Amino acid sequence: MTTADPVSPAGSTGRSVSWGVIATGSIAARVTQDLALLEDAVLQAVSSRSDPSARAFAERFGFAASYYDDGDTTGWKQLLADPRVEVVYIATPHAQHHAVALAALEAGKHVLCEKPLTMNAREARQLVECARDRGLFLMEAVWTRFLPSFRRALEVVESGEIGTVRWIQADLGFPAPYDSTSRLWDPAAGGGALLDLAVYPLTWALAALGEPQALSARGVLNSNGVDLQNALTLTYDGGAHAQLTTSIGADCPSVITISGTDGWLRTSAPLFNPGELIIQPRQGTLRREQFDVVGHGFSYELREVMRCLQAGLTESAVMPLNDTLRVMDLLDDARHQMGLKYANDDGQAYPTGPA
Repeated sequence: MTTADPVSPAGSTGRSVSWGVIATGSIAARVTQDLALLEDAVLQAVSSRSDPSARAFAERFGFAASYYDDGDTTGWKQLLADPRVEVVYIATPHAQHHAVALAALEAGKHVLCEKPLTMNAREARQLVECARDRGLFLMEAVWTRFLPSFRRALEVVESGEIGTVRWIQADLGFPAPYDSTSRLWDPAAGGGALLDLAVYPLTWALAALGEPQALSARGVLNSNGVDLQNALTLTYDGGAHAQLTTSIGADCPSVITISGTDGWLRTSAPLFNPGELIIQPRQGTLRREQFDVVGHGFSYELREVMRCLQAGLTESAVMPLNDTLRVMDLLDDARHQMGLKYANDDGQAYPTGPA
């Protein structure tokens, strides 16, 4: 069966909202393609390090203004000074999220920031405190939480159709060729599997089982201190477990299985944007539910930002800031157990991991 989302995120839900986009990389382009689908979204400004990149991005998507590093002021600081920009989407590398988002909030802008929100929980708490003190909207862009397939999966779990959840198994990974110029292999940019990928299986596990009693983490680090893959085990009161693996060295199935006392549910790949759910009740017939998304699928989280701003809300009930903080705490705990450290933590040098 095919399950359609009853309301398209592209339709207007209120007044126009003016956007600025900081960075012009591949993720910024995909998200902006979906942003352009929203009837009440105004593409006001984009910033990049270079003038050609900023201009090309602006022309491609129809932004009214473009900013770039001119030797005196960075492009994103110029964008934040633009009074016509109401909310910014931040798509810079991980290590820049904190500084850019903090500057945006201090400039009075609402913020949607790519995941992970920051490199560690301390930085995340500073952003949350700043947003709350200033009465500004802040949200981490965990787009999976807004997808029709994710929402439907939680409906199935909460309905009791598969009983009480006892076991979750998820993996997400791909073999990434080593590239010394890529942020994925750069410890200063938060490279590695954990920050780039683990938020997705963690999002599923926490939604289905809630806060774990304990977390156990193991990982493999290269000589530069970048984690190649990791395994996280979440344990819960009552005996439930979740086993979550992410990797930049292995080609993984990239699915999640949620097993209960009366059946199980599995996603298609990739688990961060599944187009199908496979549901097997213990006493019933296996069925498959298919899902279509608008655009690339980012339109749902973008609609939530728009809806919140139009309603005068400073936080999303679907992606609350406390959920971001608890995930950042778990990631910090996992890194501590793995021996994975970033300069953002306390200004100290990066460690040399095992070969």
